[in-house]
Amino acid sequence: MERDVKKLIEKAERPNKISPILHKFYGGKIQTLPKCPVRGLHDFDIWYTPGVAAVSKLITEDEDRSFEYTNRGNTVAIVSDGSRVLGLGNIGPVAGLPVMEGKALLFKYLGGVDAVPLSVDIHDPFELIRFLESIQPSFGGINLEDIEKPKCFYVLEEARKRLSIPVWHDDQQGTATVILAGLINALKLVGKKLSEAKLVLYGVGAANTKAAEVLMLAGANPRNIFLIDSKGVVHAGRRDILEKEKNPWKYRLAEKTNPDMIEKVEDAFRGADAVIAASRPGPNVIKKEWIRLMADDAIVFATANPIPEIWPWEAKEAGARIVATGRSDFPNQINNSLGFPAIFRGVLDVRAKTITDMMCVVAAKAIAEYAEEKGLREDYIVPSMEEWEVYPRVAVAVALESIREGVARRKMSRDELWDRAVTIIRNSRESLQKLMKAGIIEEMPEIGF
Repeated sequence: MERDVKKLIEKAERPNKISPILHKFYGGKIQTLPKCPVRGLHDFDIWYTPGVAAVSKLITEDEDRSFEYTNRGNTVAIVSDGSRVLGLGNIGPVAGLPVMEGKALLFKYLGGVDAVPLSVDIHDPFELIRFLESIQPSFGGINLEDIEKPKCFYVLEEARKRLSIPVWHDDQQGTATVILAGLINALKLVGKKLSEAKLVLYGVGAANTKAAEVLMLAGANPRNIFLIDSKGVVHAGRRDILEKEKNPWKYRLAEKTNPDMIEKVEDAFRGADAVIAASRPGPNVIKKEWIRLMADDAIVFATANPIPEIWPWEAKEAGARIVATGRSDFPNQINNSLGFPAIFRGVLDVRAKTITDMMCVVAAKAIAEYAEEKGLREDYIVPSMEEWEVYPRVAVAVALESIREGVARRKMSRDELWDRAVTIIRNSRESLQKLMKAGIIEEMPEIGF
């Protein structure tokens, strides 16, 4: 057993050893390529001056034409100040750039969305919102990334009010979407209902704050939700939470959840049907003895990266029936990448003005339904990123919800949306394969470990 655990840990650590070598070899992960033909220099008379002036005049008459005559309608800005990166913390905008590039790669490969990483040295929330307003003319949407709390909550709320394009914080809405998708199917497997389940949310950062809101929107009973932060179980009587100006978002949750004001972590875990951990890298952050206190057929989501709060095999030994992590090398990866590429595909296709939390619920249900059709198992509660057909399905669901809520600039039928999403996503994937086959993108070098 000890030898097996050692092998699993070595496997988990391998990507960290390989990644720096390959990042240096390729000089990053993304580049810009033309999407129009250039047969000779005269074509620039059309694509640039003098021909482009006619296009600018058309947009002057109606700015929404920018979504048709430029790539704005398929371009997203990935904006980060690097203040809360992965499991690394406040490493700053420059060190956070490789993560933003990775996000851009996922946007393109999984959703056919062109994304531009913008790591910014702006730390004041008011200035950051002003920056988002100033770049709005160039983009069809904005993805906020790796911004510390509680600043991230304020920036998202204000930006959604002020901007007329979708603004999304993936560490909040993206994580919440995939958590809900996984929980829907996990509860289905164990024969329990979301409306009746006792849920422990371990960690009250960006991810679980929004997860709590989205879970309640989807039907979870707030009286059965228990949030745990670094100071213990959250409740309305805690003195630090009563200072609501520091974190009004946590204060609002404290008023709705844990009505009996349970204070001990052990009491929160006792009889819980599911624990959703989105806190700090482990292992041993979630204790085995806490898992033993949970209800039969317990569900454990340990989503911290790069190391989950508890190793999956340890959670199983403690009695968990279904275990999920944030890693691709373990079963049941609760990964934002199942959500954001398709969600943006959907809102961009109908030129939506915002992304609402109900769109997160709709996307989660589409992800869950896809996995259910494939056949649910204890080690398969959500699709993997390899199952690309899930992305157009989620895109269509979100686009239709945008139309239903009245925030879409254009209306399309389900069939039109499906054909568009499938075509764009397939073309994106096939373009990459052709570049690799032609040798324009070099093969990976062999690495000896």
